[in-house]
Amino acid sequence: MDLDPRRVRVLLAVARSGGVLAAADELRITPSAVSQQLSKLEDETGHALVLRTPKGSVLTPAGLAIAEAGEEIERALSVALARMEGGATVEGVVRVGGFTSFVRTVVIPRLPGWRRQYPQLQIHIVEDDFPVLMRLLRQRQLDAVVVELDSTTAGQGPLGAGLIEEPLLDEPWKLVVPAGSLLTTENIDLGRLPLPWLGVEPSAANVSVLGRLGRATGAPVETVHQYQDTLTALALVAAGEGVAIVPTLALTGVVQDGVEVLDVPGLGTRRIVLRRFAGRRRHSSMPVDTVARLLRESAAAFDTRSAS
Repeated sequence: MDLDPRRVRVLLAVARSGGVLAAADELRITPSAVSQQLSKLEDETGHALVLRTPKGSVLTPAGLAIAEAGEEIERALSVALARMEGGATVEGVVRVGGFTSFVRTVVIPRLPGWRRQYPQLQIHIVEDDFPVLMRLLRQRQLDAVVVELDSTTAGQGPLGAGLIEEPLLDEPWKLVVPAGSLLTTENIDLGRLPLPWLGVEPSAANVSVLGRLGRATGAPVETVHQYQDTLTALALVAAGEGVAIVPTLALTGVVQDGVEVLDVPGLGTRRIVLRRFAGRRRHSSMPVDTVARLLRESAAAFDTRSAS
């Protein structure tokens, strides 16, 4: 089976933008041209690749397989270009937004090394919550934003015209309970814990996990308090005020006195992705491409098994 790589690029644009119109805008072609290229790609593969829904376009399992292969090819080409441009000077200012645990654990420790490697490249970090960061990205006040998603909600809904999304890291969610509060840590029933769940600020990915657990147990999940920072959650748990779902990354280097951190089947994973606008000109996008690659490499080096 021979696939036209130009058509795979169209499929990737649809996957990243969430619709034919947004993909056409990103690729600077007409929507009918996007539809034609998708139809030809479906003819080449012999499978339906895209489903149109009222909320946008969703890739079928076959479409996801082709898109994932296309992303692998893009990453390989990015590495090859980086090697070819080894002697080129990467310069400029790249403004990256992110949430606390990723910025603290994955980004900040690498900044001195990146500065030595690219002395003409300035990476400015902005830490804030999801709605603020996405607004700044759309206003072009940020060049890229690191986003946290629950794995079950990742990829749902269109990103917006011109935006692309690159996977950085998948990490397990952890259950945090007061030390000694459970008679056994085997076969934990998440619907019958001895303490209530702690609430988390609405834009956090933990909210999706609590909603998913409520649907799985058939009963709404009631919460007490509301926290934003993991240290606050750990303090509340240690005080016996409730139990919490916390991502692995947020526990890295954090003192965990008075609590137990447990791996529980069914909690799923937190997916961390990088969102940015697709570069239209190679020279102008080189600094952002370089920072995106550095973030991917740093995330790939993080070992979630040793974080807790």
